[in-house]
Amino acid sequence: MNPKSSTGTAATTRARTDSGMDVLSEAIGSVRIGRAKACRARESGSWGMRFPAFAGSGFHILLRGTAWLIPATGRPRALKAGDVVLTPFGAELGLSHAPSLLKDLPPVAAALNEDAHSPDPADVELLCGAYWLDHGQVHPYLRALPEVFVVSPGHDRDLQLRLLTDLLAVDVSDTQPGSGATRPALLDLLLTHALRQWMEQNRDADRPEINDPAIAAALREIHTSLHKPWTVQQLSKSVGLSRTAFTKRFTAMVGQPPMTYLTGRRLSHGARLLRESRAPLATIARQVGYSTEFGFGAAFRREYGISPGRFRDVESRQACGT
Repeated sequence: MNPKSSTGTAATTRARTDSGMDVLSEAIGSVRIGRAKACRARESGSWGMRFPAFAGSGFHILLRGTAWLIPATGRPRALKAGDVVLTPFGAELGLSHAPSLLKDLPPVAAALNEDAHSPDPADVELLCGAYWLDHGQVHPYLRALPEVFVVSPGHDRDLQLRLLTDLLAVDVSDTQPGSGATRPALLDLLLTHALRQWMEQNRDADRPEINDPAIAAALREIHTSLHKPWTVQQLSKSVGLSRTAFTKRFTAMVGQPPMTYLTGRRLSHGARLLRESRAPLATIARQVGYSTEFGFGAAFRREYGISPGRFRDVESRQACGT
């Protein structure tokens, strides 16, 4: 992927912001097929925990106190209350009361303080959330971001992010019915707002951008019209390019050939529909551009290693906690 542009005009900046957010929306949508998990942790005194790498996207928010981020590579970083640690594609990291080596920290399952809802004060409170992908891979856009980075909302900045943090903290503590519906929505919003703020604070960072108007237009066509029987020739014609030029520019900007990207988006959206609706498989197949249920099923098995029906059954049981 070629994320940088040599130009600095306002028009180019607007183009890559608009198209970049289109891709970001698609990327956030793609992780929704995973299991939404969130928890709170409270620690005092000397503590530390190591989070293993996983397939998915997540974050850790320091609600109270101070801590140190211990990345797999690079130097430890001091954290303060309000800081958000993002792992866009599930990289290994550690959190601790003091700088240390990642290998010296205990695994999170052994280190986590189970008394997360105690009314007694603690030195440190953490809110952790993630989408775990049991099938499929993290979106290429998210994989092109730094493996771990920190967003530091100022006291007067991004009120929405702070309000969402408060809402998720309450949701995690709530045992009433309905968390299965509210938690994924809050995770979506938190990830989106945190990523947006990082982009605003790091405008010159090496991050994925789509600054080619023709390729941005093709992505919009794909994202809004997955059901159409697209070919490379049709996509290139829709944006006024030859097939050869379109394929070369699309692959350079997006990191995948057009049809590979289109297939990935179709199947990702199909997986979301399988999880979020009870629509028949034939209906879902048509909605994501497959003329037959058989064609959709074969492509789905190649991508996820499981049939659409089996995927829906597994996801339904996990959603019900079985």
